[in-house]
Amino acid sequence: MDIYDDLGVRKYINGYATITSLGGSLMPPEVLAAMAEAARHFVDIDELQAKAGSRIASWTQNEAAYVSCGAAAGLVLTTAACITGLDEQRRARLPFTDGMANEVIVHRAGRVGYDFAIRQAGGKLVEIGSDSGASAEELEAAIGPRTVAIFCFWNVTRMKGQVPLERQIEIGRRHGIPLIVDAAAQIPPVENLWRFTQMGAEAALFSGGKGLRGPQASGLILGTRKIVEACAFNACPRAFIGRPMKSGKEEIVGLMTAVRRYLDLDHEALSRRYEEQVRHVVESLSGRPHVTVRRDFPSEAGQPMPRAEILLDGRGLGLRRDELLARLRDGEPAISLAPSGERGVFFNPQTLEPGEERIVARRIAEELERLSL
Repeated sequence: MDIYDDLGVRKYINGYATITSLGGSLMPPEVLAAMAEAARHFVDIDELQAKAGSRIASWTQNEAAYVSCGAAAGLVLTTAACITGLDEQRRARLPFTDGMANEVIVHRAGRVGYDFAIRQAGGKLVEIGSDSGASAEELEAAIGPRTVAIFCFWNVTRMKGQVPLERQIEIGRRHGIPLIVDAAAQIPPVENLWRFTQMGAEAALFSGGKGLRGPQASGLILGTRKIVEACAFNACPRAFIGRPMKSGKEEIVGLMTAVRRYLDLDHEALSRRYEEQVRHVVESLSGRPHVTVRRDFPSEAGQPMPRAEILLDGRGLGLRRDELLARLRDGEPAISLAPSGERGVFFNPQTLEPGEERIVARRIAEELERLSL
């Protein structure tokens, strides 16, 4: 019996994605060991942040790095940094920014619910364009004396119609306005850890608990020394806007270890494993009446990873998509998969341990075969 059994909390095989509601990802043994070691001693948190950040920055080809309490906390801290800089009076006023430069430009077509974190820090969102996109002229026209930043929520599948990132950076630089890239779920590919900042973005934000497989309550801010210093200026242990978003010594060391581990992975071998897991599901479930199974690419977050899509003819089967998902979640073992459209199910290998694809395929087959009894 483990702690979840003792609490009566159901455990899932996660074929959905690195979603927060399921706990993100599973931490590897070396990350857990590093966190346990970090928990044995008292240290100065600012010193630890600075030295761990310096090491992460060096590994990822960045000027500076900072460990936040999740990627959403990174949104709060970078927004605060753009509004306050190192001004103590401005810092003390957040999130009340009336009369201050506080406008943050976003594409309407690129908005996500997480941009609430920008407003949480006192940022005022200025939308450009329509649901179908925006032009460079609209971006430039939106810049004014109260503009403090441009934010881009990066997902390769959602960038069509938006101003190309290189152009956003160029326009921002010409006006002295930093561009921040929210790339929370954009690992893989590993190159994203330096791609956006080397293009000229002031900072790029990542979740620590998704593809990096660090602590779920961790995030990574990579960027210029100027933005990272201003983030730390607003962050815990100081009693300002970032105080509730505490990164403990365990999370800082855990994420540092996770970054090193991720950089050292054989990424080609990992991609082959994902392909093999998807191929097993496709081959195991193909050829059944009223069921179409196919490889899908890229992932739900636009990552360069395959997944399997299982499309159901609910009328012919007598089983609708949501019924199948519920049966998998309520079965033994419990399995969580993602919905696709109105009648499909996605199988994502990123959060599976080797061999779990066989369990998922077998459980789906069992539910489909039960219909014919």
